Amino acid sequence: MAKILCVLYDDPIDGCPRSYARDGIPKLERYPDGQELPTPKRVDFTPGELLGNVSGGLGLKRFLKESGHQLIVTSDKDGADSVFEKELPDSDVVISQPFWPAYLTAERLAKAKKLKLAITAGIGSDHVDLKAAAERGLTVAEITYCNSVSVAEHIVMLILSLAHNYIPSYQWAVDKGWNIADCVSRAYDIEGMSIGSVAAGRIGLGVLKRLKPFDVKLHYTERHRLPEDVERALGLSYHGDVESMARVCDIVTINCPLHPETEHLFNDDLIGKMKRGAYLVNTARGKVCDRDAVVRALESGQLAGYAGDVWFPQPAPEDHPWRTMPHHGMTPHVAGTTLSAQARYAAGVREILECWLEGRPIREEYLILKEGRLAGAGARAYTVGNVTAGSEEARRFRAEGRPLRPAAVRRARARPARAKRKAARRVA
Repeated sequence: MAKILCVLYDDPIDGCPRSYARDGIPKLERYPDGQELPTPKRVDFTPGELLGNVSGGLGLKRFLKESGHQLIVTSDKDGADSVFEKELPDSDVVISQPFWPAYLTAERLAKAKKLKLAITAGIGSDHVDLKAAAERGLTVAEITYCNSVSVAEHIVMLILSLAHNYIPSYQWAVDKGWNIADCVSRAYDIEGMSIGSVAAGRIGLGVLKRLKPFDVKLHYTERHRLPEDVERALGLSYHGDVESMARVCDIVTINCPLHPETEHLFNDDLIGKMKRGAYLVNTARGKVCDRDAVVRALESGQLAGYAGDVWFPQPAPEDHPWRTMPHHGMTPHVAGTTLSAQARYAAGVREILECWLEGRPIREEYLILKEGRLAGAGARAYTVGNVTAGSEEARRFRAEGRPLRPAAVRRARARPARAKRKAARRVA
């Protein structure tokens, strides 16, 4: 019997949905580059359901119970007294997500004597100390391509939202205002702008393809240069390094993995070489940017806006400065966990577990480390190192006693109850 420890984000505040906004999601045959979608023997969920939370359990509960294996699902992941910390020492497999990462630091890996496999339910395994994992001979896998399109769509939305000053304009509408001048004083078209992508893998290339119809000038930098016919079809300008691209772009979107070479890549120096008033969009990993350098650039006007949904650590403490810095469009880490994406990464996790439990090879494109060596997607995109330093700060999110829900949501949900009470008083 194997023990599988699964760390997922909390259930919705008001409980899991009894119904959904839509009746289902489109059925895809293949990914855009022809890669096959996850192919588990079966799934025990309906695509379009909430699966990435504790109650959803990635749809694994029935499968593992019937197979005679132990599954522990929790959202309690930080601190010495957490469920994750207590259950880790005798776990064979750890499943975690980029959106609510269970950081597998060297210290934690040293305690996990039985651990053989770490699975990322999504894309991006930087929450694992890959250096320590390699020394232990562990296998690390993720669900390559499962949410790449989800994130690419989100990036285009963020670019347009920043440039057109959408979020402040929406807030004027919510506040019952009609402040046209306030809304448009920071609003621009992206037509004719130069937009560059740091990396052009599945997400970066997906963004460039989606931006081409906007009549913008497209740039990219990538350690593996794209084929000439792709560059020609999209009208791409290639740059050998990030700095040369950043200097000429009005908007930069970061789509590279986090590893030691990209940690704090966008610091004071690099941001200072960008055009004044440029926009920076980061849905890769928060630590690719120097946290305080971003704040300084927004306050000085060097950056006109910063948007993304990745932070460090995750979840971010209440006093994280990206929550309050000016001209930002930050959300919790949600771009890659749409209901559409969840169906794919839940199926991919099951496929990997089926292979591992049955002694079959895990699909090559899913691999980051194979028994301690870079393999598959990892060999192409990662370097072995550690970028988990500082992740212990995530424990403060629980400790700070955050409100159950944002004040605006509480007020909105209280209105029907207040109206009902007023009506009752009038009748009385």
